[in-house]
Amino acid sequence: MFERFFRPKNFSAVKKILKAVSEGDFLGVDIGTASIKAVEIESSPTGAPRLKNYAVLESYGHLDRLNTAIQTSSLKMLEKETAALLKTLINKLDPRTRNVSASIPSFSAFTSLIEVPTMSEEELSKAMRYQAQTVVPMPLEEVALDWMPVGEYTDESGAKKQQVFLISVPNEVITKYQAVFKAAGLTLKALEIEGLSLSRALTLGDPTTTLVIDIGARSTAVMIAENGLLKYSAQTDFAGSSLSQAVSSGLGVSVRRAEELKKQKGLLGQGGEYGLSTLMLPFLDVILSEAKRIKDIYEKNYHGKVERIILSGGGANLLGIEKYASVQFQLPVLKADPWKRVEFPAAAAPVLAGEGAPLAVAIGLGIRQFIG
Repeated sequence: MFERFFRPKNFSAVKKILKAVSEGDFLGVDIGTASIKAVEIESSPTGAPRLKNYAVLESYGHLDRLNTAIQTSSLKMLEKETAALLKTLINKLDPRTRNVSASIPSFSAFTSLIEVPTMSEEELSKAMRYQAQTVVPMPLEEVALDWMPVGEYTDESGAKKQQVFLISVPNEVITKYQAVFKAAGLTLKALEIEGLSLSRALTLGDPTTTLVIDIGARSTAVMIAENGLLKYSAQTDFAGSSLSQAVSSGLGVSVRRAEELKKQKGLLGQGGEYGLSTLMLPFLDVILSEAKRIKDIYEKNYHGKVERIILSGGGANLLGIEKYASVQFQLPVLKADPWKRVEFPAAAAPVLAGEGAPLAVAIGLGIRQFIG
């Protein structure tokens, strides 16, 4: 099923520069729909998070067959198979720590942005449990609940209101993740939805209201974030593989070849590949249209204005996507750069340049213990 283990060959030289080992070392592990990514973070002498190593185990089989995906919104995670893959990745990475922060995909959680009058923590706890009964589509005894205040405002009548982001995760999902990491010989210290990890990695310390579009292989997560806080979240099953399938069908080539052409030419194909963008754009437009819908819902109902777009996930590396999305949204569009929150040797910069967007969730997890 998995056909590529990736760790840059010249990264071993970089590792020799990073000799100090802190007891606070942590692994950020992102189990996606078609890959598993791990980032090892340690504390630098300044106390800032510092990259020690990273690795990716990536699949191409999902392009041809749905049931080869690790997990999707319609396919449950297979514990034994996933644990075996994770163990393979960790053995190759050979980290000095077994402590892990891991992410849960957006499609495995229920989230809602709820507005309530400003109140005490005790009152808020009662209010959130009451609100959860109306928005969570499962019995509350079958889910784990969490919530966090993410904003305040004064309404037209002068009353103070607070915005609270409510998260519920089925207990079944949590149990599966615990079993997977235990079977892989790892200690699961923290589990959070991927939107929280992305918000931390991409917007911490920045008050700019940001629409994050995380384009994975089989799923795209869309979220609103600012200052490290996740304020709204949704997802669609249109993603990177949708574009590859379109190229495969349109050009009459294998899906593997279509994937290669997509990565090489993106939306900028010329000559023999002039039709690539024509084939991909209808599916990319579906993804961007869903992102626009989420943006409009947030702006209409939650007293905020999106000021920029950040593209994350493997799909953010599609050549030409930033310019195209900027025209569609009429807003600044950036590719995710989570490395700005992590120290690393200058020698590693060329290696890391194209890996930031795909590794953003894992980085957000890895730095969690260091910067909150």
